[in-house]
Amino acid sequence: MTTPNDIHALSGAYAVDALDDIERAGFERHLAECAECRAEVASLRETSALLAETTAVEPPAALRDHVLAGIKTVRPLPPETPEVRPASGSRRQGRGARFLAAAAAVLVLGGGATAVWQQPWQDDSSQAPTAAEAVLSADDARSTSLDFPGGAKATVTHSDELHEAVIVTEKMPPPPAGKVYQLWLDMPGRGMVSAGLMPVKADQTVLLKGDAATATAAGITVEPAGGSSSPTTDPIALFDFGDKA
Repeated sequence: MTTPNDIHALSGAYAVDALDDIERAGFERHLAECAECRAEVASLRETSALLAETTAVEPPAALRDHVLAGIKTVRPLPPETPEVRPASGSRRQGRGARFLAAAAAVLVLGGGATAVWQQPWQDDSSQAPTAAEAVLSADDARSTSLDFPGGAKATVTHSDELHEAVIVTEKMPPPPAGKVYQLWLDMPGRGMVSAGLMPVKADQTVLLKGDAATATAAGITVEPAGGSSSPTTDPIALFDFGDKA
């Protein structure tokens, strides 16, 4: 049963039509006397309309059951000291958090799909760089570039600190039919060790497999489809990593 102390907390659920008939009737009687809750509901409904405009994606099959189970066990708590009214900004922040949770539940249960939106404090620009980006921007990064006939170009950048190497190609022609470009690292005492196959793509960035800090060079050969355990042809490109002493 809703008490006078916690009825204010129902504004978010009311804004997204998540109350049962008894709770709705009681809260609507409260709305007639509470101007602050009327303003709160109006504001939250505007936010709900914005959420509805975001891109819908199919939720996991088990999400509906999980949300239903959670609704039965979670209930907004009343203020611990209702006689002391907090500043308007702090009160609305708490209601806003409860509203976002209620809105998410309604979007999942009502429409069969959930909306994806970015919280105001999230910043996609802060995402960690990929392994290839880390190599290219490393403080000790060293690059070697080679030009090919027809205007193609390949650049290998390696970082001893990161133990990685990256190849960046431009206008790279596809290999002959039935062949692939294979990458290699020249390892002291071991010779050429496979560093992976290059996808058939003119412009690309590929992270080489293996410890580039130990290698003295990187190379590209043309191999049969599927690659080889060791080079079967002379390298079409060899990128010297310099003195490793």
